[in-house]
Amino acid sequence: MGAGKTQTRRRAVPWVMLALWVGVLAVASPFAAKLADVQRDRITDYLPASADSTQVAVLQERLPGGETTQLVLVYQRDGGLTTADRATAGRQVAAIAGEHELTAAPQGVPSEDGSTLMYAVTTNEPGDDEDLRNAFVADVRDTARSGGGLTVEVGGPGALSADAAKVYDSLGGPLLYTTVGVVAVLLILIYRSPVLWLVPLVVAGIADYLSMGVAYGLNSVFGTSVSGQSSGIMTILVFGAGTDYALLLVSRYREELRRFERPYDAMTAALRGCGPAVLASSGTVAAGLLCLLAADLNSNRGMGPLGTVGVLCALVAMLTLLPAILVLLGRRVFWPLVPALGSAPKARRSLFAAMGSSAGRRPVTVLASGAALLGALALGALNLPGTVKQEDSFVDRPESVSALQTLADAYPESSSQPITVMSPAGRADEALAAVRATDGVGSARAGRTGGGWTEISVFASAPPQSAGETRTIEALRDKLDGSYVGGPSAQQIDLKDTNARDRKVVVPIVLVSVLLILIALLRSLVAPLLLVVAVVAVWGAALGLGGLVFGPLLGFEGTDPGLGLLSFVFLVALGVDYGIFLMHRMREESLSGAEPVTAALTALRTTGGVIASAGLVLAATFGVLMNMGLVQLVELGFVIAVGVLLDTFLVRTYLVTSASVALGRKVWWPGPMSRAPQPAPEVRQPERV
Repeated sequence: MGAGKTQTRRRAVPWVMLALWVGVLAVASPFAAKLADVQRDRITDYLPASADSTQVAVLQERLPGGETTQLVLVYQRDGGLTTADRATAGRQVAAIAGEHELTAAPQGVPSEDGSTLMYAVTTNEPGDDEDLRNAFVADVRDTARSGGGLTVEVGGPGALSADAAKVYDSLGGPLLYTTVGVVAVLLILIYRSPVLWLVPLVVAGIADYLSMGVAYGLNSVFGTSVSGQSSGIMTILVFGAGTDYALLLVSRYREELRRFERPYDAMTAALRGCGPAVLASSGTVAAGLLCLLAADLNSNRGMGPLGTVGVLCALVAMLTLLPAILVLLGRRVFWPLVPALGSAPKARRSLFAAMGSSAGRRPVTVLASGAALLGALALGALNLPGTVKQEDSFVDRPESVSALQTLADAYPESSSQPITVMSPAGRADEALAAVRATDGVGSARAGRTGGGWTEISVFASAPPQSAGETRTIEALRDKLDGSYVGGPSAQQIDLKDTNARDRKVVVPIVLVSVLLILIALLRSLVAPLLLVVAVVAVWGAALGLGGLVFGPLLGFEGTDPGLGLLSFVFLVALGVDYGIFLMHRMREESLSGAEPVTAALTALRTTGGVIASAGLVLAATFGVLMNMGLVQLVELGFVIAVGVLLDTFLVRTYLVTSASVALGRKVWWPGPMSRAPQPAPEVRQPERV
């Protein structure tokens, strides 16, 4: 009777779990649908929190009319503009001024060779509403049309922002669909089942929907920033990390189904076996991402909580919802490769068994060769291009970038992009005089006044984001006490400087946090140090490969200043993930009495396939970023994808195993497993009389 009640309760558990998830999704659904409404991709959402350029952007929003949208209309004809061209330009600019409230009447500035005519168009009509600003840019482009050999381009900061917004919009639906498609194909190849692949994919989709609701809640309660970049990374982490956890659980569940008759009992054993490793690995990833809260860059700091939300939602779904569905579907979900009770897996010589054999025979040689290869690859980082300029940040050249290049060619003696100085209103005249007396300043004029501040627009005599303009910005900041210097070029300087500062602060915090978690999990000092050194080596090698690819093969003119920090955080956190899977199984084998070499090779043989599958999925999900239209996303996706593949197929499965074989029991030092077991005392037989 008692056994029957127990079985009834066991059958009810999966249904109860499904009911709980239905309730959770019902609560989260209204919030998930609102996440897109709070997503912001303004420059202040990416700038350093404490930088001069951030203060300028914030103060501009408080001036009468709010934030301005600055455009530059560029009229150009090879061989020189005609009278009719100038008349066309005048009519189009007049039409724009008639349809929109501009801060000043646009004045045409001809180039010296007469081939180009430039009009600066500025409005505060849209204020800080991003959608209205982008609509204003689109309307100006509709009005300013090319024709008859006359080329018309719309550039300037507002146009650059609008073109960037189009790319960030693609981080919503298109990125999600591409990620789902990539993961689906890989799961079909891995499981070779018409049904099984769909289960973790659906659960990952549910986890992603839940993460959207939680992210909206964080924004509402704590003001956590949500950008296109951070929400896109969150989705990738849900599908990438979530599928990794599913692969590990399903693999262990398949093993246990050969030992247990009932799926419920097999799943319970599987959760006991791999649950601690999954919990530890997800905790390590979450801790690493939360270290980004120490960053000063708004985009980095906002990515930490959202990435953590994605990983934790994936964890909860894969340890609760996925087991419930698998238990309800029973063994038939594995069709046609159904694991029968009492059966043994088909014996075959696997790649990882072969790798383990070579590591077992010559561990020091394998380790030295791998370290030399990683070191050689890391040297490629010396070939990384410098900081990417704003006009070089797009993979495909949009109209705003083309306009910048036309302006640079036609007006080489001056900048077409303003430097903005915010001066206390009572000292505006003094500040304006100081600005005009600064070396490198071509022209300057006072603008709006409000809230105790006056806006001064400054044009340098050097081209935008050149060394000369940078010196001018630095000179203005040194000279103007109590004023803030901002604008697009100043923002790029602050982004570079703050990323350098964030690396110095965040990288040590990540290393210490991950190391402490590993020490607590593995109860050793040597094994955690081995894993951390390994992931740092992978990061260096992945950056080195980036240096060999970005400029020479992809033609990128620069590197995003945040690439080093973000790739480090993700590769360390996610790389340690696989290390935990491997070392946890190695520790499990050692505790069962296996000798150190046997434990290491058994762990590689049993987890190598799962780690390889998980690595392929994770690399593919981050590789989706390489299909996006911004250089910074392509570079980040490339470095993380390549790093994960190196970690999966070389470092984690080969070099870490070799090091473990070479070190033997010392890998668990100073824990009790580092000491050889004492032989049992010999029992003396009594002497016969």
